[in-house]
Amino acid sequence: MHTSDYIPCSEFLNLSCNAMGSIQFDQVTLEFSGMSRPAVNQVSCEVASGELVVILGPSGCGKTTLLKMVNRLYEPTSGRIYIDGQDIKRLKPTKLRQKIGYVIQQSGLFPHMTVADNVAVVPKLLKWPNPRIQARVDELLQLVKLPPTEYRDRYPAQLSGGQQQRVGIARALAGDPAYLLMDEPFGAIDAITRTALQTEILRLQQQLQKTILFVSHDVDEALRLGDRILVMNAGQIVQFDTPFNLLTQPADPFVHELLGADDMVRQLGLLTVNSAMMALPDNYQNGSKPTVNAVDNLRDALSLILKTGAPELSVVDQDKPVGLLTLEHIRSYAAEANR
Repeated sequence: MHTSDYIPCSEFLNLSCNAMGSIQFDQVTLEFSGMSRPAVNQVSCEVASGELVVILGPSGCGKTTLLKMVNRLYEPTSGRIYIDGQDIKRLKPTKLRQKIGYVIQQSGLFPHMTVADNVAVVPKLLKWPNPRIQARVDELLQLVKLPPTEYRDRYPAQLSGGQQQRVGIARALAGDPAYLLMDEPFGAIDAITRTALQTEILRLQQQLQKTILFVSHDVDEALRLGDRILVMNAGQIVQFDTPFNLLTQPADPFVHELLGADDMVRQLGLLTVNSAMMALPDNYQNGSKPTVNAVDNLRDALSLILKTGAPELSVVDQDKPVGLLTLEHIRSYAAEANR
């Protein structure tokens, strides 16, 4: 197994009332009868507080099984799992699950309940007073960009697939858990909606700073969302590292092939424009140059150069020009990053 120390790439605003914590796996194994090998085999790793870790791998590699052991839907055959330093076996499953938000594919909403009632499930179990519940429902619907006046009284059948997933995320956040488990939540959504929901997850994580385990089989999704990615195969961890390190330093041929490590365009998606741009000259005049945001990735910048045929892009930060970017800048920086 190949690992790296986790270093947060930015400081986030923490809006949660709960103390954050880590998730630790200590030699965790799960064997199902009749199987030739363990579904999960001797897994040891730690998810840092406030980190979004994507569990990635082929079908049958054990990623969903590992996730479901965190909220004790499965019990390990051996080993220990800790949240915030506490062995989860010392907690009643019902109490444990109230501390953990859970989002699944197809949203899992109760079809006979309104959007508001679906979101309110956990607060009601926690016996919150009704005014607090209603305020929390409205707050969360606003957070996932579903205006309460328009959506709170609708039923799941009256929503699109993407809207249902947004409600599912709101429901998972309703009890203000420090931890979120997300099991391929966007797997059944069309590509355009999937991208929009990924953007929402990144936006929410910047605001809320939850500790998130996110199962995915989609490499581009994992690279976009993960602070780190846990690559699994045959029940074991193959590599646990940052997206960029996985692409540039794959631990073995399996990781290399799974992530398409030779794909330079994919690597550009992990590098920001402001890392490769040049400073503005003293006599700079923008004219009609296409613009790109400083925090955009070089993959999008390259696409814009190819689409417009422009020799250079004006880099802006909050609509103020801060630099210039050319095709040569992108090429040079990508080559340097791979050394």
